Amino acid sequence: MSNLVPALTWPAELLLKAQDIRVAFFDVDGVLTDGGLYFSEHGETLKRFNTLDGHGLKLLRQAGITPAVITGRDSKPLRVRLQALGIAHVRYGTEDKLPAAQALLNELGLDWRQAAAIGDDWPDLPVMQRCAFACAPANAHAQALALAHHVTLARGGEGAAREFCDLLLVAGGHYAGLLAQLRGA
Repeated sequence: MSNLVPALTWPAELLLKAQDIRVAFFDVDGVLTDGGLYFSEHGETLKRFNTLDGHGLKLLRQAGITPAVITGRDSKPLRVRLQALGIAHVRYGTEDKLPAAQALLNELGLDWRQAAAIGDDWPDLPVMQRCAFACAPANAHAQALALAHHVTLARGGEGAAREFCDLLLVAGGHYAGLLAQLRGA
């Protein structure tokens, strides 16, 4: 079997903007999910997550880029999913996301020039604005779209987070190496 060749490309100026990223901040509702809130007949919150997004988060960790989640909500399904993905840096129930992001940067010994964020709505804007690289899903609110350095082709919960992860992996020079590690590739 021949070697797999990376199939993803982005403009050089975009990759330069994202090349030194060491931590990536993720919102949940509207980014890792489709933004819909589903309730069971017992009032339990249900969430739908995309496996492509989950694998992207795992690939970031393998590449030495720390995925961090800051979300305004807290739920058992969310905790189960993030635990299954091995996401260690999470802040739940956080409406004011900027202090949470700053605390995570301090904890990791990093600064805003090494940070990227993907968000879809107003609560995400202060973090997106401070980061060296900001991204928004295709179906994000207009203010997030206006602030983003990159708007994904995919919608939130439908691969937007994976596109963000892949872009960071390509920019950091990790993508081809991770692809080459696949058995038989």
